[in-house]
Amino acid sequence: MGTIRIAGIVKQSVVDGPGLRLTIFTQGCPHHCPGCHNPETHDFAGGYDCDVAVILEELEKNPLLRGITLSGGEPLCRAEELLPLVREVKRAGKDVVCYTGYTFEELMQIKKKDANLAALLELIDLLIDGRYDQSQRDLTLRFRGSRNQRVLNLPVSLRTGEPVWAEGYQ
Repeated sequence: MGTIRIAGIVKQSVVDGPGLRLTIFTQGCPHHCPGCHNPETHDFAGGYDCDVAVILEELEKNPLLRGITLSGGEPLCRAEELLPLVREVKRAGKDVVCYTGYTFEELMQIKKKDANLAALLELIDLLIDGRYDQSQRDLTLRFRGSRNQRVLNLPVSLRTGEPVWAEGYQ
């Protein structure tokens, strides 16, 4: 199944999406947002390789987990590595949340040239998009750090070609 370059895993999180989640922090980020919560994840050569099977074992150990959250770093820079994992997570009936510094509009352009990204996007349920903007920091927002970021219902957004807010997050 392969490996994913990660910075770490949180086995039980309630702050990285709805319900109890397994959060995978991928390694490497091109955005370098000022005030980033995880600057240690920026270096693409940092972190370590983790076997996909190990992550799936962690998910199976806890039946209370609703799904996984892909964070980082920039998880969408690791689309090819993440695809086998996310396919198995969906087969297991779990949901997928993904944080990205890219906007939905940027992703629609990038996916035209990247089949792995296009395939991964089709499997994500909630997408928290947009770079962290320190000047718009707001700690009262659910699952995001700045007001410019959106929590999108990705299947509906992909179907309509427009960003569609997930219910209850706007």
